[in-house]
Amino acid sequence: MNPYIICLVTIDDIEKAALIARVLVEKKLVACVNIIPQIRSIYWWKERLCDEAEHLLIIKTRRDLFDKLKSNIKDMHPYEVPEIIALEISDGLTEYLKWIDESTIPNT
Repeated sequence: MNPYIICLVTIDDIEKAALIARVLVEKKLVACVNIIPQIRSIYWWKERLCDEAEHLLIIKTRRDLFDKLKSNIKDMHPYEVPEIIALEISDGLTEYLKWIDESTIPNT
């Protein structure tokens, strides 16, 4: 299993997205967060079809930090059930992956 992951998180407010990103980077739980503004999400929620404007956070980190990352996001996120999913990075530029290691807290 590769030690690096990308996490995807959606949120309705760009300033909340930036706040979450800053906190995660400052705590060294993540190396980087990209914020993609103005995505459109269509989904079922509480037996209602929703069509909403959201923003997407693309988060680069290590798998061993995922539980702490998830907990921090849940504490700051306004949604009752926020999207917090992790995808394995199967391969990448060695120097970039090393930078992820150097930019996050030591292995836990």
